[in-house]
Amino acid sequence: MDIVLASTSKYRRELLERTGLTFRSLAPSVDESGFQQQELEPATIASLLAIAKAESLIGLAPDAAIIGSDQVVDLDGELLGKPGSVEGAIAQLQKMAGREHRLITAVAVWHQYRTRLHIEITKLRMRPLFRHEIERYVAFDNPIDCAGSYKIESQGIALFEQIDTQDYTSIIGLPLLELVAMLRNCGIQIP
Repeated sequence: MDIVLASTSKYRRELLERTGLTFRSLAPSVDESGFQQQELEPATIASLLAIAKAESLIGLAPDAAIIGSDQVVDLDGELLGKPGSVEGAIAQLQKMAGREHRLITAVAVWHQYRTRLHIEITKLRMRPLFRHEIERYVAFDNPIDCAGSYKIESQGIALFEQIDTQDYTSIIGLPLLELVAMLRNCGIQIP
């Protein structure tokens, strides 16, 4: 069966490669800023974006299982996305230092005119950080393309004092435990 990952994220590609599946990675045609400007709950925004990304590629791969995913950071109701710059990453990490936030990862699988959706919510408590620690971390990991400005799979793990999750891979960008179950429900054999 044709499998399409509606993402050009190297993190999501690397995660999906762990399954041993053969898949294509295509850029979804979704304007994310339009969703994020709406006054919606963070989980709703992540869900709508994951679905929109998967369904945006139906015309290119109508017989495929299409996977879309999105992540947002909810810091006491404030939505934090990808910082886009070193300065933005430093500012986000300063806001989150010493506080708990929720990382919301939504994954959608479109297959045979049906979309399945799963939302994984991870609670993370960042330890108190000094600015020089944040600057040193950002210089090392360069997390400007990561929601929340950290790479948990790299040196970013040192920023935290507590992580509460059902699926560690959801922090990186794609909750593999649930995704594998969703794909099996589509008839895809794994392993």
